[in-house]
Amino acid sequence: MASLHTLANSFPGWVFFCCCCCLPLLLTSSLPLKGAPSAHHACRLRKIHFQQPYIRNRTYTLAKTASASDKDTDNRLIGQQLFVNIRENNRCYMMKRVVELVVKDVLLTEVKSQYPHVEEVAQFLASLTSELSSCQFSGKRDHIEKNLEQMKNKMEQLGENGKTKAIGELDLLFDYMENACTDAPKKGGNKKKN
Repeated sequence: MASLHTLANSFPGWVFFCCCCCLPLLLTSSLPLKGAPSAHHACRLRKIHFQQPYIRNRTYTLAKTASASDKDTDNRLIGQQLFVNIRENNRCYMMKRVVELVVKDVLLTEVKSQYPHVEEVAQFLASLTSELSSCQFSGKRDHIEKNLEQMKNKMEQLGENGKTKAIGELDLLFDYMENACTDAPKKGGNKKKN
C-alpha cells in the first residue's frame, strides 16, 4: 500500500516537472534563438536606404548621363534575366553579387573620372553590400554563378561600352536591389517602372 501511495505522490510531481520544465524546452527548441541571425534577416536591407532623395538622385543622374553615351540599345545587363532559375529567397544574394561586380569592375575603374558622382554612388552601393555581408545563398549555387558569368561575359563583349552600359543601368540596379532586398510594401505602393 505504501508503494502505491509513493507512486501517487510522485506522479503529480512528475507531471508538474514535465509541464513546467520539459514542455517549454520542447516548444522553443524548434524556434530560432532571439538575436540569432537567420538567412532571411541577413538578406534584408532597411527600406530607408532607398528612400534618401539625395543618393537616389545622384544614382539616377549618373545613370542618365551614362545612358546618353550608350551606343547599344539591344542588350541589357541589369534585368529579369539575372533571376532566371533563381529562387526568390536567393534574389537578394544575387543582387548583392551583381552590385559587388559593378562596383569593383566598373565604378572603381578609370570611369570614375569620366562621370560625376561615381565615387558617391560607388560608396553607397558598397555600404549596402557591406550590410549584406552575412547574406548567403541557400541551395545550389550553380544558377547564380551561371547568370553572373553571363552578365560578365556580355559586359566584356561590349568592351568599353559595357562599362558605359553598366553605369547607364544604375537606376535599374538601384530598383532591383531595393525590390530584392527590402520587404515589399503591404498594400498600394506601385513602383515606377523604368
